[in-house]
Amino acid sequence: MTKIIHVAAAVIHNEKGDILCARRSENMFLPGYWEFPGGKIEPGETPKTALVREIKEELNCNIKISQFVEDTSYKYEQFTVRLETYFAKINSGTPIAMEHSELKWVPFSELKTLEWAPADIPAVERVIQQCKKGFMNN
Repeated sequence: MTKIIHVAAAVIHNEKGDILCARRSENMFLPGYWEFPGGKIEPGETPKTALVREIKEELNCNIKISQFVEDTSYKYEQFTVRLETYFAKINSGTPIAMEHSELKWVPFSELKTLEWAPADIPAVERVIQQCKKGFMNN
């Protein structure tokens, strides 16, 4: 049976509608690929509480989570990732790449120009759809 790793990721956006994208570092699985920041959900945590903790650890920021984006399972050779993504905004702090090799703000319309980790691609598609509908204008 394949091991399932349950993770949560934040689609962090700013007032201009740009999305914070994180490049996986050399010592991570799939180095060089882009992803939405986040991490493993620990026993006893909800996806949202895991996300707040992970973003604090990875980016040194506090976030406010808003609407659900996508729940995807992707089977890699070694394991399956179940990825739950949520829109979020930064409450305090400036993102610092503490685990990733690079962070950058990307307009939602340009998200597909990055080489995404396969598990993140359905969320990227959903984010583009949601942003086109103007969810951030609410």
